[in-house]
Amino acid sequence: MLPLETGVSMTRVITVEREYGSQGAEFAHHLARNLGWKIIDSSLIREVALRAGIETSRAENYDERIDPWLHRVEKAVWLNSLDRMANIKSPEAFDSTRMVEYIHDYLLEEAARGNCVIVGRGAACVLAGQEDAFHIFVYASMPRKIGWFKEQFPDRAKEAEHEIAATDKRRAEYMRRFHHHDWFDRQIYHLMLNSSMGFGAMTQIIRDAVGLPAGYVAA
Repeated sequence: MLPLETGVSMTRVITVEREYGSQGAEFAHHLARNLGWKIIDSSLIREVALRAGIETSRAENYDERIDPWLHRVEKAVWLNSLDRMANIKSPEAFDSTRMVEYIHDYLLEEAARGNCVIVGRGAACVLAGQEDAFHIFVYASMPRKIGWFKEQFPDRAKEAEHEIAATDKRRAEYMRRFHHHDWFDRQIYHLMLNSSMGFGAMTQIIRDAVGLPAGYVAA
């Protein structure tokens, strides 16, 4: 069980996990603008790529993903042990494990600075022990998620339900493998919000929960 001891008057970091199609990421961006805080989402991928010395597109391929089983076995054989693999720093050895390590360090740095909203990447687990971090999970009904998908990708409408389920399964596997927790475990989060209530209502609920007045905007 992860500790949820955040003091509402001192919240400086909000993490947002989200089901695919729930518009949780869009809400995180909305919330960051509303608070005047930094949003950490795709910028994280660019930062990892810079630190690892690889192309952004390569880092993106490992974002919230685990390596295929065969890839892990081949790499373990090549390095003679999985333990040694974690110590390899060269760009050639970059994989999901290295991606998670870079993300972990970057999130701790940004959380220490405060005033940020972080999208996914297991941030609720990474920052579980940080008292000024507040964790939410955004979900939605399948019909609502399918509707969103069809609006975004009209030429792939028939794939909607399959793609939504596959993406959520991948995110859940990522959480289990690298953070050893169930992605849907309510004990990880302070709030679980249905996005059908709208961004305005969600924002107000979070402001009330963390003790930020309606007119608050970071200087």
